[in-house]
Amino acid sequence: MTNPQGPYVKVHFRLEIDDDWPPASVESLWAVDQGDGTAQLNNIPWFVRGVACGDVVTTEPDEEGVRWAGEVVRRSENCTIRLIVLRDGGSGAARQTVINAFHQLGVCGEGIERFRMVALDVPPTADLAKVQRLLHHGVAKEWWHMEEGCITAKWRATSDG
Repeated sequence: MTNPQGPYVKVHFRLEIDDDWPPASVESLWAVDQGDGTAQLNNIPWFVRGVACGDVVTTEPDEEGVRWAGEVVRRSENCTIRLIVLRDGGSGAARQTVINAFHQLGVCGEGIERFRMVALDVPPTADLAKVQRLLHHGVAKEWWHMEEGCITAKWRATSDG
């Protein structure tokens, strides 16, 4: 039987480094232990590709008890979009303005000062066309660089249409 309410655990992901990015070889994400060897991710990945908040992944503890992520067994249908904020040097105020703009579109986000980044969690209920228009507008205006860390078929269909 699964326990969708807790407890919280850290799930570690090994990262592939290409051209000195990302700046770490491992990222750990908070997750809710499902009690069956899986965990549901509970925060937005900064660097891991191919997963989003809400995804359920298998976990395998090592000899020291560190839980390592395996495969995704259930997708949340959320998308992970990452931005490096260029406007105002990626200041805290600039990052917060970005988060606020996307929040109005039903998107959650958080910022990290060290890399001038904002990570966005885009749920399938958000107006994906509006989110994509704002993302592309910001890239065109050189407000930010964008990376699609994890996207869905619905996201791809929206960008094609």
